[in-house]
Amino acid sequence: MRAIGQDTHGTPEVLKEVVLPRPVPGPGQILVAVRAAGMNPTDWKHRAAGLFLNRLPLVLGWDVSGVVEAVGFGVTLFEPGDEVFGMLPYPHGVGSHAEYVTGPARAFAHKPAGIDHVRAGALPLAALTAHQAVVDTAAVRAGQRVLVHAAAGGVGHLAVQIAKSRGAYVIGTASAPKHDFVRSLGADEVVDYRTTDFRDAARDIDMVLDPVSGDTRTRSLDVLRPGGVLVSLLPGTDPDEAAKAAARGVRVKTLLVEADHAGMNAVAGLAASGSLRVHVEAVFPLADAARAHALGETGRTTGKIVLTVP
Repeated sequence: MRAIGQDTHGTPEVLKEVVLPRPVPGPGQILVAVRAAGMNPTDWKHRAAGLFLNRLPLVLGWDVSGVVEAVGFGVTLFEPGDEVFGMLPYPHGVGSHAEYVTGPARAFAHKPAGIDHVRAGALPLAALTAHQAVVDTAAVRAGQRVLVHAAAGGVGHLAVQIAKSRGAYVIGTASAPKHDFVRSLGADEVVDYRTTDFRDAARDIDMVLDPVSGDTRTRSLDVLRPGGVLVSLLPGTDPDEAAKAAARGVRVKTLLVEADHAGMNAVAGLAASGSLRVHVEAVFPLADAARAHALGETGRTTGKIVLTVP
C-alpha cells in the first residue's frame, strides 16, 4: 500500500510517499480502506519534533474515514463493507495517512449516511477533543456560560457547536475576519482577541476551553466564576497557576484526547442530526501531504484540512 512516511524529523519536505505492506487486523481490530484522513496540529508537531512518538520511520495521522476491508477475531460491531470513521488511539495508534490502516474496532463508529468521507474524516480527533472537554470534563449544561478560545479553529469551531447543543451561552474569540463564521456556528458573542482583552468582554464564565495556553491560559482564570473549570489542551506555563486557581475556587484541567467508542457514537449522532457541522478549509490528495502540512503550519486556516485517498 501507499503511505506518507518520514525517516527524519523536520520541515514538510521530510514527508515522502512510501510503499509498505498492507496491515492485517489482529484480534479486536478492523482493517479500513482509507477514503479520507483529517489533519490536526499534532500531525505537524510530531513531524517536526517527535513529541510523544520518538520513533522513526513514522506514518502520521489519527483521523480516518473509510470502508471496513476485514475484521479480526472477536469483532462483532462491524462487517466488511461497512462505512466507518474514528480516531486511532492517541498517540501510539498513529498511521492513517495511508491507503489502509488497522485499529481497535471500538475506536470507530458507523459513518452517518448524510455526510461524505471528507467531512467524516475531518471530525474524529477534533470533535472527540471538544466533546471530551465540554461534555465529559466540564459537564456543560443549559444556561451555563462557555468561553471558547480560537473558536474558528479545528477544535474550537466544533466545541462552539457542542456547547450550543447543550443549551449553553457561548462566547468565542477569533480574529475579526472570522467573526461571521463563528457566529454562523451559533456563538452568542464573538471577541476580537487582537483588539480586545477577552477579560473585559467575558465574565462569570462556567467553562473555558483553551487550545492556546501561555498567557491566554493564565488570563482565563480571571473570567471564571467560583466552581468553574478551565480545560486546556496544552500544558500551562505559570508556576503560580495552582495557587491562583485555588484562590478563585476554580478547577484547571489539561486534556489529552482519548480514543472513545461512546464519544464517537455521540459525535456521529450530532453530525447526523445537523447539530455538528465540520468546516473543511482545504482538501489535498494523499501524495500532497507536504503541501497540506505547510498550509496547516501557517496557523491561519479555518476548521480542518483533509487528505483523500483514491
